[in-house]
Amino acid sequence: MIGLPAYLVLGAFVFSIGLFGVLTRRNAVGILLGIELMLNAVNINFVAFARFNGDLTGLVFTLFTIAITVAEVAVGLAIVIAIFRVRRTVEADRLDLLRG
Repeated sequence: MIGLPAYLVLGAFVFSIGLFGVLTRRNAVGILLGIELMLNAVNINFVAFARFNGDLTGLVFTLFTIAITVAEVAVGLAIVIAIFRVRRTVEADRLDLLRG
């Protein structure tokens, strides 16, 4: 049986990959994927703590987080598509629609 520290290390590793993706990508879709990886790392930790503590609270939080993630993906991709239609690019450096 794998212990709790192994799951926490896995969660930290996945979170680090997601953070690296958010900080280094210029493409808006790549940034969204990095955010998704970070949210999945949080879900791994929730499930690991729920499993090893024998409590269902972590699983309930994970279900809510997954539901929020689905909504975030839908809204984020809709925004990216709308920006692409106007600007013909999804490069984050060129997205200055809110500047005056």
